[in-house]
Amino acid sequence: MSIINNVGYPNPDRSHFRATDIWHTASGADEYWQTGWIGRFLDRYANAPHGAIEVDESLSLALKGQMLNGIATTDAKRLFRIAQAPYFKGVLEHHKDVHLSEHNLGYLYKTMIDAESSANYIYEKTRLYNSKASYPDTGFAKQLKTIGQFINSGLDTKVYYASLGGFDTHANQNNKQARLLSQYAEAMTAFVKDLKSQNTFKDTLILTFSEFGRRVQQNAANGTDHGAANNVFVIGDHLKAPGVYNELASLENLDANGDLKFEIDFRNIYATILKQWLRVDNDIILQGKFSPLGFV
Repeated sequence: MSIINNVGYPNPDRSHFRATDIWHTASGADEYWQTGWIGRFLDRYANAPHGAIEVDESLSLALKGQMLNGIATTDAKRLFRIAQAPYFKGVLEHHKDVHLSEHNLGYLYKTMIDAESSANYIYEKTRLYNSKASYPDTGFAKQLKTIGQFINSGLDTKVYYASLGGFDTHANQNNKQARLLSQYAEAMTAFVKDLKSQNTFKDTLILTFSEFGRRVQQNAANGTDHGAANNVFVIGDHLKAPGVYNELASLENLDANGDLKFEIDFRNIYATILKQWLRVDNDIILQGKFSPLGFV
C-alpha cells in the first residue's frame, strides 16, 4: 500500500456534488464536463459496456462516456433476467430497424443492445464460479465480494468501481472515522485475500479517493468541515514506493483558508494509472498534460 499525501487541485470546490464531478471527470475547477475519465477510456479503448462495472444500482459520472457507458449492477443474475424480460426484448425487436445514427432513439437503441450483450456476457462468465471467500457482513464488503467474483471469473473488465459513504464527519468525527476505517480495512483485507487465493491480485491495482479532505480546525460539534487536500490510497503487488509516498502535510504552513496545501494534482495520479498500468494514452483521456508519478 502507498499513501499519497496532499492530493487535490487548484481552487478546490467544497460542494460534495461539484467536487465529486471534478474528480469523476478530471476537469478543472472552472470546467464542466459531461463525460467521466473512465468513460473516455471506454470510448477509446473498449468495445462493450462491461469494460467498466460499478457495483451499485446507478452509474457514476466517472464511468459515462460520450458513446459508451459502463455497467451498473449488484447482481449478475438479476441483470441477466432484466435483459431477458419480455418488455426489454419487445423494445429491441420493435426498434430493430432504427438507424443507429439517429441522435436520440438510435443512441438509446444502441445502449440497450450493448446492455443486453454485456448482461449475457457477465452472466455466462460468472454463473459457474462460486466464491468460497469469507467477507464481513457490511455493504462495502458485499460490493468487494461481488467484484472479487467478477475478477476471479475472468471477466474482460478493466475497471471496477465501489464506494463507502459516511465520511462527511461534521460531528463526532473520532468515533465515526474509527468505525468507517475499520469497515474499509476489514473489507479490503478480505478482498485482497480472496484475489490472492485465486492468483489474481497480481493483476489488480486498487485506488481509494474522496472528493475532498477535511478542515484542520475542529468545529464545535467535535468534527471537521469540508476541506481541500486529502490522502489517496493505492494498493497492489507492483508498487514502487510502498508506505508513505511523500511528505505529510504541514499543520503550520496552511493556505489562506486555513486548509492543508495541495501538493499533487489528482490528475497526475490518474495519468500514472492510465499510462503505467492500463498502458494507454493518458493525455488523450485526461484532455491535458499531467505527468505520471513514480508509485507504480
